[in-house]
Amino acid sequence: MTNADRTYEIQEVAELTGLSTARLRAWERRYDVVRPERQANGYRAYSASQVALLRAFARLVRAGERIGDIAAQPRDEVIARAEVTVGDESPISPFIEAVRGYDRPRLQQLVADRLRRMGPVKFAGEIVLPLATQVGDLWSLGKLPIASEHLASEVVVHVLKDALSEATGQGPLLLAAALPGERHEWGLLATLVQAQGAGWQVQYLGPDLPLDEVIQAAWTLRPAGVALSASSADLVERSLPTLTHFVSHLPPGVRAVIGGRGTASAGNNLRRHGFEMELGRPAPDVRR
Repeated sequence: MTNADRTYEIQEVAELTGLSTARLRAWERRYDVVRPERQANGYRAYSASQVALLRAFARLVRAGERIGDIAAQPRDEVIARAEVTVGDESPISPFIEAVRGYDRPRLQQLVADRLRRMGPVKFAGEIVLPLATQVGDLWSLGKLPIASEHLASEVVVHVLKDALSEATGQGPLLLAAALPGERHEWGLLATLVQAQGAGWQVQYLGPDLPLDEVIQAAWTLRPAGVALSASSADLVERSLPTLTHFVSHLPPGVRAVIGGRGTASAGNNLRRHGFEMELGRPAPDVRR
């Protein structure tokens, strides 16, 4: 989800919207679709509502509309039509309706039914991640109250944690945690469920975890990999002094992976300090 209280650099916006940075600049220059603020260093700073609006534009363009036509239309109309484009045929539409109506029993029923029919891996990729995006957009645009977002988060996070704890496996151990200050768990948990399906044995340490405690846990449990997550570039920036030494303080041979929306702008720097940006399947010869 986007965070209504922070801004996003253009690389993050490109990842969040599926639009290239060149196209974002062109849309700003030619059509004035959004006008991001400029930071002291000259970089663009997009608000969460601007990111959500750009995602609505991108959705309509992918559906065949012309940006030159829709850029001149009222913003509320663009957002409403983008929601229709997601539409009744979307598998997440019933979930959105339940969230809008504060209908917890209905949402729990939908989650349980789809999880049973799809299995945890497919459910995480095809329901949880798109639902997080849509709920985040509606919240950022003021179309969904924060109480509804909290309801959705509580139900979905609970189910994902259950899916992780109930599964057993003999694959290599992966420790996972969210950076200090990080409270968003949807994306990380969905990714961990998918990693579990790819052969990892996952142990989730939780959100908002000091990095030295992650290192301590790694020395105790000796995992094959450690995965970190951050939804905000600000959180990555705050933890960067520790992150630059994180990999070197892990036990020998332990892979370190970092992901989440907040890592986009710092990706090259993190790679230089030993982080991988994608987890993938465990190597066949890796043992716990």
